[in-house]
Amino acid sequence: MKTKQLCAALAAIILPLGLGEAALAAGEHAGGHGKPAFAFGEPGAKSKATRTVEVVMRDNLYVPETISVSAGETVRFLVKNDGELVHEFQIGTYDSFEEHAPMMQMMVDHGVLEASRINHDVAKSMQASMGHGMHDEPNSVLLEPGKSGEIVWTFPANGEIAFACTVPGHFEAGMEGAFNLTE
Repeated sequence: MKTKQLCAALAAIILPLGLGEAALAAGEHAGGHGKPAFAFGEPGAKSKATRTVEVVMRDNLYVPETISVSAGETVRFLVKNDGELVHEFQIGTYDSFEEHAPMMQMMVDHGVLEASRINHDVAKSMQASMGHGMHDEPNSVLLEPGKSGEIVWTFPANGEIAFACTVPGHFEAGMEGAFNLTE
C-alpha cells in the first residue's frame, strides 16, 4: 500500500511540473501495471521485426550515427558496447532525453553507475528502497564495456525521433544519433 501512496504522491508532483509521458511511462512498464505510452513509438515483438540493425557504441559515438526506418516498422536493434565506459542506447526525443537525465545522474550519485561498470548490488538496493535503480526500460539498453543487448521497437507514423546516451556527460559530448523516419 505504501508503494501506491508514494506513486500517487509522485504523480501529483510530476504532472503539474509537465514532465510528460516519458516520466510516467518509466514507472508503468517496470511494474507491469499497463502498457507504457511513448510519443516516439512502442516496444515491439521480436516476431514482428522486419529487420535487425546492429549498433556499436564506442566512447561517445554510435556506429551508425543515422538509421533509416519506416513509419510503423518494427526493428530489432542489436547493440554492442565497444567502448571503455558504460554507455546507453536510448530511443526517444530530445525532450525525453532531458527528462531522463536526472534519473541517470541519480544512478551516478548513488553509486549504481561507475565509469566502466554498473554496480548491480547497489542498483538492487536502490530498487528496493526507492522503487527504481535497475534501469529496465523498453526503449533503452544500458551496457558495460564488452556487453551486448537488444531492443525491439515499433516506430510511429511521424515525429522527430533520435537515440542517445544519457549517462551524465555523454550526450553533452555528442553521443547521439538520428532516425530518418520515412512513410
